[in-house]
Amino acid sequence: MSESKLHVVLLRSTPDPEEIVAQAAKLCYSAASIDDLKKQIEKKNQANFIEKLTDMRHLSPLEHVTFTFGIEGISRSCSHQIVRHRLASYSQQSQRYVGQQSGKTGGFHFIVPPGIEKIGRKQWFTEKMHMIQQWYDELVEALGNSGESTFEDARFLLPNAAETKIIVTMNARELLHFIRVRCCNRAQWEIRDLATEMLRQVKQVSPHLFKDAGPGCVNDTCPEGKMTCGKMGEVRNRFKNLP
Repeated sequence: MSESKLHVVLLRSTPDPEEIVAQAAKLCYSAASIDDLKKQIEKKNQANFIEKLTDMRHLSPLEHVTFTFGIEGISRSCSHQIVRHRLASYSQQSQRYVGQQSGKTGGFHFIVPPGIEKIGRKQWFTEKMHMIQQWYDELVEALGNSGESTFEDARFLLPNAAETKIIVTMNARELLHFIRVRCCNRAQWEIRDLATEMLRQVKQVSPHLFKDAGPGCVNDTCPEGKMTCGKMGEVRNRFKNLP
């Protein structure tokens, strides 16, 4: 067992996502046949068309394109936040079917919050994780040492810090919403780091769809009201220049 770090891979996305969005949107306002739609919007004009679309808040065409991410190095605490976004599909590593014994799998990996490291308690925290691993191993042995009936009860000892792996598929509209709320400074640090990395990767394959993506304050006033972080200028600059 060891400390785990965030790792995100964009596994797959809809080919030519901006072309699909432009065609879907054009269909709503055109008498053209499906075969003719593609001819009506040249690739060089897609960016302007998408910009007009978002200005009109006509966002349903964005639902036709999807992005699938492989995510590891996040805590169970973080994954519980992710799956609250219901307009998405999830497949997560099971603690019922995948044992976390130190002898067979090397034990569970874990996430160390930066706040704990900042106060100089990382070693203390790591020691507690190893204690939990010992208790887990003891309980697995007491419960029969194998099978889902063993792991489904032994997992009750595992902490929120335990690392998990998950595959996530979101359409572009939901992904923009996810980024808007989870990249905010008031979001929990772990899911904020995740959302920012997801944004960084989708901008590589769909730069126009995600050109202005970021927390709510990037293109508007801060939606947090009195709870604002007070760093709107800094946040805007960071996301406008996100590599």
